[in-house]
Amino acid sequence: MTTETTAGAPVAKRVPTERIHHGDTFVDEYAWLAGKDDPETVAHLAAENAYTEASTAHLAALRETLFTETKQRTQETDLSVPARKGDYWYYLRTVEGQQYGIRCRRAVRDGETDPPMADDGAPLDGEEILLDGNVLAEGHDFFALGTFDVSPDGRWLAYSTDFAGDERFTLRVKDLQTGEVLPDEVPDTFYGTAWSADGSILFYLTVDEAWRPNRVWRHVVGTPASDDVIVYEETDERFWVGVELTRSEKFILIDIHSKVTSEVRVIPAGNPTGEPAVVAPRRQGIEYLVEHHGHRFLILHNDGAEDFALAYTSADSPGDWVPMIEHSPGTRLESVDAFANHIVVSLRTEGLTGIRVLTVGSTEPYDIDFPEPIHSVGLDANPDYHTSVIRYRYTSLITPDSVYDYDLVTRSMVLRKQQAVLPGPDGQPFDPAAYEQHREWALADDGTRVPISLVCRAGTPQDGSAPCVIYGYGSYEASMDPWFSIPRLSLLDRGVVFAVAHIRGGGELGRRWYTEGKMLAKKNTFTDFVACARHLVKSGWTSSERLVARGASAGGLLMGAIANLAPDAFAGIVAQVPFVDPLTSILDPSLPLTVTEWEEWGNPLADPEVYAYMKSYSPYENVSAVDYPAILAMTSLNDTRVLYHEPAKWIARLRAVAPGGSYLLKTEMGAGHGGPSGRYNAWKEEAFMAAWILDRQGIA
Repeated sequence: MTTETTAGAPVAKRVPTERIHHGDTFVDEYAWLAGKDDPETVAHLAAENAYTEASTAHLAALRETLFTETKQRTQETDLSVPARKGDYWYYLRTVEGQQYGIRCRRAVRDGETDPPMADDGAPLDGEEILLDGNVLAEGHDFFALGTFDVSPDGRWLAYSTDFAGDERFTLRVKDLQTGEVLPDEVPDTFYGTAWSADGSILFYLTVDEAWRPNRVWRHVVGTPASDDVIVYEETDERFWVGVELTRSEKFILIDIHSKVTSEVRVIPAGNPTGEPAVVAPRRQGIEYLVEHHGHRFLILHNDGAEDFALAYTSADSPGDWVPMIEHSPGTRLESVDAFANHIVVSLRTEGLTGIRVLTVGSTEPYDIDFPEPIHSVGLDANPDYHTSVIRYRYTSLITPDSVYDYDLVTRSMVLRKQQAVLPGPDGQPFDPAAYEQHREWALADDGTRVPISLVCRAGTPQDGSAPCVIYGYGSYEASMDPWFSIPRLSLLDRGVVFAVAHIRGGGELGRRWYTEGKMLAKKNTFTDFVACARHLVKSGWTSSERLVARGASAGGLLMGAIANLAPDAFAGIVAQVPFVDPLTSILDPSLPLTVTEWEEWGNPLADPEVYAYMKSYSPYENVSAVDYPAILAMTSLNDTRVLYHEPAKWIARLRAVAPGGSYLLKTEMGAGHGGPSGRYNAWKEEAFMAAWILDRQGIA
């Protein structure tokens, strides 16, 4: 037997394996769990699942209640706001009782300027179904789309599917005139495709053995995949490759980027067999994005501009960059979108997102105003280049996801749709006024002020009695901007405060916020989070006995680190697909993502200082005999990004070194990094975690 049990809890066998680097020896007793196809590994994971199910059996009724509340509040038959591209309106429908969306289009009618809508989510008159995810998913436990890309002339649809969760997609082409799926399919592709101007050629991506997208291919529609041609291959293992068609449909962009360096190559969409031309050669540490706009390429870059600046260069003969928006420290320019007569820049300042508009022929840009002091805004689908109306999405912790059309000329906006929130178990309509959102600032160990966003029921006492969930991420410059959540209402209505810690390593306060939470400053991410947790207790929002921390992926690394750093600060920790054995993974260049990650974490293979630093915070390697809070780790067997054995090893070591705690591991045996597919499955997964959290807080 691979797994014994003590008092019902699985105990993994120990098989000591030595790792020796830079004079340091680490004994990894659970390295054998990396054998994904080993029957002993599968048996151990099954035993862990059985133990978790038994340990949470008393929460079954609560889980069902939470799932039912989410389902009850959700308008299950619904319709997205149609977006116009060419002669069609494109949209997504969902149907009550069906797990996946249905992608559709409807022809634009004479004189029609506003998107057609159906309040009840019913099919639009004249609808054409392009792809029904429920039909594709039949007979499969997992289903995900990788790409969904209609050719400029509207005739062809390129789409790709994954039925395992490992994010290796099979690419297919569908003739939208006949409904026929062509025989020229391509296995093992990555996200991202781009069409030539006439729709005769499709560009796509494949990955190397380390799951790094490294090749761009050219496929002629109607020919075998064996005839496809490599257009570009990136040999530097630090760099990923992407491909897309510009909104103007004039250029194919090949985006080549590492964590800190960029290079873009372009192919005229009207000459798809041409050689890719370099816009600007890569220079270490210089990042730039390219958007086509008339006779020029817009360049969003950080050359001498930490928080990025906007410039342009000739599209015919790229050369010097001419400034358009100068660098302004503290205002992070994040992306640029070009339309025929306008340029729209997405940015963030003082921790909040925003939109800036430049009009062709005018030297004065303007910013769009938004009503709430805590909010999140970003452009939505805007496929039409020749338009003066853009679409954006707006939300906050108390405002459901809202879709607006904004006229760039008149500066007027129209609310097209707000996410419906149906009455909950009390039968009362959803009322945003029943909830409050707040912004607090914690003081980190080094004196840095760290923002926290909170939401709670109106009138929640601030006397330390309320339970609280604190969420964090803090890596890759990813910002955890305020978002609305229907499942979260079930927690708020039970008196739980929900807080988001905007810690360093994220991008909430600009590029500096990111650089101060990576490489040899990574520990700032963890100490910031602990400072936020302590602040919530000190400010009376909660107590450590009722505070549960939650994070996923790199946020799962955060969860493991704070468990070691401040186990007394939390009543429980939920770690989803957690990166808790980072040093072992980053030492192995054969693993997916490792080499590309060295510019995020450092290279412990080559640098003894990086090795020692990572070893000092690795959750797995720093488990000690202390009283840990209860821990729930969630993972997926087919996860390519964070391998399942990291949390499996972590839980095993916790049980061995600190046996007095409560440690649960739940493994999805047929899913990937995002967990189970299908909206109902996702709701059930969320209900599982929420029930566990409420149990830890004493209100189950």
